[in-house]
Amino acid sequence: MCDEPKIDNSTQEPMNCTNHTAYVQCLPAPNITCKDHLGIEKFFTGREVGFYKPIECRNVNGYSYKVAVALSLFLGWLGADRFYLGYPALGLLKFCTVGFCGIGSLIDFILISMQIVGPSDGSSYIIDYYGARLTRLSITNATFRKMQSYP
Repeated sequence: MCDEPKIDNSTQEPMNCTNHTAYVQCLPAPNITCKDHLGIEKFFTGREVGFYKPIECRNVNGYSYKVAVALSLFLGWLGADRFYLGYPALGLLKFCTVGFCGIGSLIDFILISMQIVGPSDGSSYIIDYYGARLTRLSITNATFRKMQSYP
């Protein structure tokens, strides 16, 4: 049985997240005897840590998703959203053209809301741990495709 990860309030990611991985402690069931790789037997009572389970976490650098969406919605025509996310050239271009006559502001609002455009440093947004995160799915050469069979 593994513990729930402890969530850092400032990043909304598991504590001690390094290299996109955090670890939570797991307790084996009571009255279990295991052998390690050296052949040494260990008896577990259900109260001691048996192993640490790796869980995936994201790299965040302080860019809030809520702030980015709010800036895009209300001040996107001034380029404030792009300045906030670290794209000063696009922010200045949007400012000078009044958000590309409004069309660019609408497109940026959609792209930021769908989490397609993120911070310029490659980090992820800070989103509530149990919030609305999107996971990108892609098909590569390593993807297994199951052929559909008809009855």
